[in-house]
Amino acid sequence: MIQLNLHRFLEIEPASAVPIWRQIEDGMRRLVASERLVPGSVLPSVRELARALRVNPATVSKAYRRLTDAGLLTVRRGEGTFVGELDSNELEKERVLLLTAGAASFIRVAMSVGASRDEAMRAVLESWNAVAPEDEEGDNDGG
Repeated sequence: MIQLNLHRFLEIEPASAVPIWRQIEDGMRRLVASERLVPGSVLPSVRELARALRVNPATVSKAYRRLTDAGLLTVRRGEGTFVGELDSNELEKERVLLLTAGAASFIRVAMSVGASRDEAMRAVLESWNAVAPEDEEGDNDGG
């Protein structure tokens, strides 16, 4: 059950400059956007997830609160925290948001090392092919 193993899907890097609450938030956003966490799924309590991740409960609480404010999670008093009831348009919007943020981060790195657009695009395609050798259509040329 996802609830018991959620912490295994969240990558937390304590030494990262990214705050742990943000790492939890971003990881949960990816799980929701990829539909690994389906609408209505029950999530572990703040204390359960904090214990599993070995972080302060206030850290998990902040991530849950931000995700609730964004409409990705729903809190039902006395019942727990659940993945929000998102339709396909909302899920697509979340995926685009995550992809855009990741792309912007990559572009900043590419520009900081003086890479050209062509070099950056080649790096993306090479990385894509290394990580995901074939997409759904059996095509790995990125297009």
